[in-house]
Amino acid sequence: MNGPLRVLLVGANGRMGQAVAAAIGQDSGLTIAGGIHRDDAIAAVIDQCDVVIDFSVADASTEIAQACAEYRKPLVIGTTGQSAAQKESLATASGRVPIVFAANFSAGVNVLFALTRRAAEWLGDGFDVNVIEMHHRTKKDAPSGTAKRLLEILREVRAEGSDIAVQSIRAGDMVGEHTVIFSGRGERLELTHRAESRQTFAVGALRAACWVVRQSPGLYKMEDVLGL
Repeated sequence: MNGPLRVLLVGANGRMGQAVAAAIGQDSGLTIAGGIHRDDAIAAVIDQCDVVIDFSVADASTEIAQACAEYRKPLVIGTTGQSAAQKESLATASGRVPIVFAANFSAGVNVLFALTRRAAEWLGDGFDVNVIEMHHRTKKDAPSGTAKRLLEILREVRAEGSDIAVQSIRAGDMVGEHTVIFSGRGERLELTHRAESRQTFAVGALRAACWVVRQSPGLYKMEDVLGL
């Protein structure tokens, strides 16, 4: 590819959209081809980019995925809270274009996913498990997408029917904190990730964008980007 990677940013005026734009501005290998907001038509600008990054709203996921499939543009999507039907639209679109769909683009959080899986395998069902997540007061979905991914991992490993409690806290301007607690007899293991800045997620999303443009059609996670 000649020249910088051209990024179409969906949700450009949101918290994460602004963070991604700032990160692009510091990377000579990337440039913003356009930025659209919630009610803007993506079809009018999508042919000007090499990859789409979406941090808008879950209700826009189907339209964005369909447009990417039609115009054959790779997609990185960090919006969470999709319905089953909306997730199915992403899976359908991934048959034509590569899509990275991640609850969290932080490298540290994705290592937390891997460590959680290993801890659950090693400790077995004799340990009680709790997931606690904390975010800023304006975050709409609860549990967070990251917490849901942690629950998915735990349920894949532990015996069917195992009780895994999750607690969501919304307060102040916390960027994000996730803790998995394994409690056994006389001991407790805690795995915690704390995000101090949204730039962590922005840099990860750009890493995913640079990776996904080289992939075949399919639905990928951030773990795939990092090789975990």
